[in-house]
Amino acid sequence: MTTEQQIKDFLAQKRIALVGASRKENSLSHKLFHDLWRQGYDAVPVNPNTSDYDDLPCAARVQDIIPPVGAALIMTSAKHAGPAVRDCAEAGISRVWIHLGAGKNPLSAEDLAFCRDHGMRVIIGYCPYMFLPNPGFFHGLHGWIARLGTDYKAEKA
Repeated sequence: MTTEQQIKDFLAQKRIALVGASRKENSLSHKLFHDLWRQGYDAVPVNPNTSDYDDLPCAARVQDIIPPVGAALIMTSAKHAGPAVRDCAEAGISRVWIHLGAGKNPLSAEDLAFCRDHGMRVIIGYCPYMFLPNPGFFHGLHGWIARLGTDYKAEKA
């Protein structure tokens, strides 16, 4: 699959876990969580430090989500990205998007091999806002530029 196909497949899932959902209202993950809801997604917050997220139940780990989700958006620091993808594999989640807020290289070679060996489709980088409807000028421009890149339409190994 190309990155383009992976992104379309990911966003076609209507139940998505947001791993690293911050309780800080001005944080990107908090805003994205609420914007996903406004766009019709059943976003499920995942944060081991709270059981309540803006009056919604919050899972400590993706394995705790019932019913399960079809995809997970990981918005943690790089040191938590590897364990998060392993949690996703354990929960049967094969579609994972790691936001660049986790760092330039959030997964080690070992983590990437783990994902590949477990049939996981991993998107690293890109901001989901760039591919959601009506992203606004800033994200729309970045999405347009990303779509011009060779990596976006290139087949993944």
